[in-house]
Amino acid sequence: MADRVSRITAFAISMSVFALDRGSKWLIETRFSPFDTRHVIPGFFDLVRSQNPGVAFGLFSDSTGRYRTVLLVAFSLIALSVLAGILWRIQKLEPKVAIALSLIFGGALGNVFDRVRFGTVTDFLDFYIGTSHWYTFNLADTAICIGAGLLLLDMLRPRAHA
Repeated sequence: MADRVSRITAFAISMSVFALDRGSKWLIETRFSPFDTRHVIPGFFDLVRSQNPGVAFGLFSDSTGRYRTVLLVAFSLIALSVLAGILWRIQKLEPKVAIALSLIFGGALGNVFDRVRFGTVTDFLDFYIGTSHWYTFNLADTAICIGAGLLLLDMLRPRAHA
């Protein structure tokens, strides 16, 4: 049987993601105006400052609904509560799943923090080729995607039958 991930380790992973996310967003928020662009790899990667009022990949960002932020925060808090409940029972999880959920929890916490505090989420990583841009994102989004990828890999892994 594989070693299990402890609650302390899961908490440390989640809080590390949260701290890295908040620190990187703070650097962007304090050093970039909304119109600044820093070319890191010309033609491929820039640092920008973007405020996303929607959710992942800009979904709902064009919505002008009066309760958009309240609903997004409410749904996010529900998702965080579910994740926290699953992570509380971490001793029942496979290590890869525990790490994946810890990454997702830390990333979600970072984005919810922004949404509660500012009403929007700060994004700053801008990848593109020519005029084709991927949606601008942040470190929290990256952790969420890596965690989701680990969960998908775990689901696709062949299982030994007992």
